[in-house]
Amino acid sequence: MSQERGSERIFVFAPRGRDAELTRVLLVSNGLDTEICTSGVALISAIRAGAGCAVVTQEALGAELQTELATIFGAQPPWSDFPLVILSGGHHPLQPELGNVTVLERPVSPATLLTAVTASLRARRRQYQARAAIQQRDQFLAMLGHELRNPLGAIVLATEMVRSGSVDREKVASRLEMISRQAGHLARLVDDLLDVSRVTSGRLQLRREAVDVDEIVQSCIGALAARAAERQVTLHVEARCGAVIEGDAVRIEQVISNLLTNAIKYSSSGRTVSISSRCGNHQWELRIRDQGIGIAADMLPRVFDLFAQADGSLERSEGGMGIGLTLVDRLVRLHDGTVEVTSEGLGKGSEFIVRIPIGHAPGKPAAVEEPAPSGLAVHVVLVEDNEDLRELSEALLQSLGCEVTAAADGPHGLERILAEKPDLAVIDIGLPGMDGFAVARQVRARLGDSLLLVAVTGYGQAHDREHALAAGFDVHITKPMRTPAIKTMVERARTAVRGRRLSVVR
Repeated sequence: MSQERGSERIFVFAPRGRDAELTRVLLVSNGLDTEICTSGVALISAIRAGAGCAVVTQEALGAELQTELATIFGAQPPWSDFPLVILSGGHHPLQPELGNVTVLERPVSPATLLTAVTASLRARRRQYQARAAIQQRDQFLAMLGHELRNPLGAIVLATEMVRSGSVDREKVASRLEMISRQAGHLARLVDDLLDVSRVTSGRLQLRREAVDVDEIVQSCIGALAARAAERQVTLHVEARCGAVIEGDAVRIEQVISNLLTNAIKYSSSGRTVSISSRCGNHQWELRIRDQGIGIAADMLPRVFDLFAQADGSLERSEGGMGIGLTLVDRLVRLHDGTVEVTSEGLGKGSEFIVRIPIGHAPGKPAAVEEPAPSGLAVHVVLVEDNEDLRELSEALLQSLGCEVTAAADGPHGLERILAEKPDLAVIDIGLPGMDGFAVARQVRARLGDSLLLVAVTGYGQAHDREHALAAGFDVHITKPMRTPAIKTMVERARTAVRGRRLSVVR
């Protein structure tokens, strides 16, 4: 069965008497698209073409027709289960292979027949929706593969070139920068995937604080300036808000960055992206207008849909998984705001308008200066089962003045921590032999609060952090670990060591 159209047309095959016409009149009078089949061949053709359901009298179902129907139904794709309503009373037994069958004993009341047919159509509609979801999933997986292979390909090639010695020293730095840039792109893809999962399932919570909107807009512009310059696109700030609002700074930055990235991506050389940030009527309004390729009228209502991708006119080579604007929409809604898009059509640019209530707008907290590095040694036990990551993390910790002991699984990690009583233990959660939670619980039971415990994991949802804290960890860090985060935890441990030594001297 082709099932290309997702039709809801009902086909009636009742060759004797007036059954077919009476059934058609009943269904049509209730707003259902109905057609009479004059032969078994016509019925088979209708089903193959993608009917919604079929109403057939039992006497019309000869053995040969049943066998052919059973063959067709047996070859249906996994999402499909064609509904067949049979008006009983004939002399031919029904083959069980017919599958999704509703049998109505005649005489059938109009209400009973109508109920059975509409129920069959509802079930068929859900099947078409399941098919659409499968197609959307497959399309997304294909896009995901494309998006992941691009940065991975660049990382692999750059790594091979550096390792082969075929590039001079000047280009080694360039290749390393490329690896760093593409690795960052991979991390953003993973973050977007995780974020869209959290917001669509209602598991993402905002951390509201004072947000200087001018500062955060400028930060986003600075972060994307190189990308804009590479495409010869000018970023122009038309207006500034000059206010502090209440919101989640990280998520507001994500909204601005996604919109700016989109505007730059779809703008050709020599064009300008304008940014306007204003406050009024107790709300903050952000407008990002580009002179890019624009959006077709039929695409406008769907730009915020999950995995929505415009056609080839949007240069599919530019990439994207169709989740950036979905994230924008969901994050703005979490702030009780709105986002809309306008465009006069393809080739005429587009404008995205975000409006978020200002809220109580508390005063902006004073910046906390990062403590200066100290020469005081910190004893660290690192427990990580990934060999490459363990080696790199160990080298970085050593470069920060740490004495490091490494372990590759839970039991050995626990053994080293209990034996060496370090100042800091950095523990992966997904360890062989004993997971990181179990390690942390036993360490706390044996050593108390004498050391700083840091959980490192690929799971970064709120309940994952709560689980880590409940197990005894002081800090929960989501992979990939960044150098600033590692420096912060080392300095925290160093401060604790310094405090303990001072208390001993006193």
